[in-house]
Amino acid sequence: MIDREEGYRRMKTLQIVVFVIFGLLMGRVAYIQLIDTRYKELARSNVMRREVQYPPRGEVFDRRGAYLAQSRECYDLMVVYREMDKRGFDTARLCNITGITPRRLRQKLADARVSPRAPVLVANYIPKEDKLRFDAGGFRGFYAVYRTVRHYPLSVGGNLLGYVGEVSASYLKNNPAYRAGDYVGVGGVESAYEPLLRGRKGVKILERDTHGAIKGSYMDGLYDTLPEPGRHLVSTIDARLQLLGEELMRGKVGAAVAIEPATGEILMMVSSPTYDPDDLVGRERGNNYMKLLHNKRNPMFNRAVKGKYPPGSTFKLVQGLIGLQEGVLRTTDLHPCHEGYSVGRLHVGCHSHPSPLDLSYAISTSCNAYFCYVFRDILENSKYGGVKNGYDVWRDYVLSFGFGRRLGSDFLDEGSGYVPDRELYDKRYRGSWNSLTVLSLSIGQGELGCTPLQMANLAAIIANRGYYYIPHIVKQIEGCDSLDARFYEKHYTKVDPKHFEPIVEGMWRGVHVDGTSRAARLDGYDVCGKTGTAQNPRGRDHSTFLSFAPKDHPRIAISVYVENGGFGASAALPIASLLEELYLTDTIRRPELVERIRNMQIYYPAYDR
Repeated sequence: MIDREEGYRRMKTLQIVVFVIFGLLMGRVAYIQLIDTRYKELARSNVMRREVQYPPRGEVFDRRGAYLAQSRECYDLMVVYREMDKRGFDTARLCNITGITPRRLRQKLADARVSPRAPVLVANYIPKEDKLRFDAGGFRGFYAVYRTVRHYPLSVGGNLLGYVGEVSASYLKNNPAYRAGDYVGVGGVESAYEPLLRGRKGVKILERDTHGAIKGSYMDGLYDTLPEPGRHLVSTIDARLQLLGEELMRGKVGAAVAIEPATGEILMMVSSPTYDPDDLVGRERGNNYMKLLHNKRNPMFNRAVKGKYPPGSTFKLVQGLIGLQEGVLRTTDLHPCHEGYSVGRLHVGCHSHPSPLDLSYAISTSCNAYFCYVFRDILENSKYGGVKNGYDVWRDYVLSFGFGRRLGSDFLDEGSGYVPDRELYDKRYRGSWNSLTVLSLSIGQGELGCTPLQMANLAAIIANRGYYYIPHIVKQIEGCDSLDARFYEKHYTKVDPKHFEPIVEGMWRGVHVDGTSRAARLDGYDVCGKTGTAQNPRGRDHSTFLSFAPKDHPRIAISVYVENGGFGASAALPIASLLEELYLTDTIRRPELVERIRNMQIYYPAYDR
């Protein structure tokens, strides 16, 4: 009896085990059939090949319709190791057609062998002519994928336009929409407008037979998707101005920026030295990039938006405006200058000119002493109860002109410059400082740092008598009726418009009557200008010039900054004047000046040590 019960229990246990195993097997089969898609994908991969279809990148035009960046046809050579003809493969012939080395080909084939079903990039930037030769070669397992490559017809604006490069591993981590082998805009317009320029990839599904040969489109292309081309951009740049600007700045270090005051559109942006953006396209891109990277003059650094320079005497315009608004300065106020400003052992030098002088003449002749008086009157205004409070008021005015912060342009790497706050001086001088301590700020020196874009924007502010539009580089986007709303908004300074007129008058006088900017005169145009010579503790002074024209209904505002260029009238002024001449008159009437500036090579000890 016990033996029979024991046998019955064993039989039940065996039945349960069999049912459990059967259930697990059935569950696994159901999971594979209904849920798990891996085997289906493996089966599909045996008969289908998915080819990415890359869209043409959006093209970039200047404001007159000239091409700044184009897309031209090229191909990527891909290989699927499993489909290769290992015995009849002619390595030398393929290398000859595509221009790659046997060593590189062997390396790529070794990579492909690791994942024999996955396509692997063998070579890129293959021109159409080589692709046609490849097609006639019958290389099994290899195929070409259509792409476009950037071409910059005018070979200008390297820092302005940026370039297109292959995505890095770090970029892929933060941007899951991209895949290895994709290209992305780097710097300038290419980067700022990457989402619009890149377009959207498509896919083409091909069907293979049992031998791996391509039969044609799967399901007659039913599941194919077409690539969506990137959008075209019309930039605000005047290509003629950009070309001349880069030509005149060659052999010099610095930047030149021109803005249309009525819109905030950037007409020209030159950073010097620059580079040919075509050098960062093609198979030599890596070698060229390393040469640029190790160049001591750093041509890939966009000085126009990231450089931080002392504005020098051009900043006296801001001091005059703040003084007028604060009521501590009247246009008729006279201040003496005996080749400088002296208090005790402190002396701020100045060049020789008649004394005393009023505001208009102080601007035209760029008197240092005059604006030392004005600056001290602002900070020591009794209504603020102390110099430190007066300094805070002064700083707030300066910030309202766009200094010490990003302007909000469409350059992703725009710099903010620097306007020191009172905490810096409290820490440096342990709380014991006064207006004489920071007197160098009165003439745009000291700790003050401004970008060339900010200085050009100052010219636009004065041209507009008190307001500016955020400077921007794109004028129109294909398929869009308007730009970002922020580019249409007026930004006002804290200075009343009426106070700008005497400042404008002083700038006009400096060009047309008796000032330091007389060489900027253009017959028939009321040019307004202000020279600047920025002190440089590491060599020759920097040359800068700020200008706009015409005086009424201005069409262009410009700032030029030349490192180690000496007096403002020596290097920066003639460059700005020639650029204004081209823009306003559509011609150059002074070819001999162009030749002189073109041949002006300025020694930069800071970069050659």
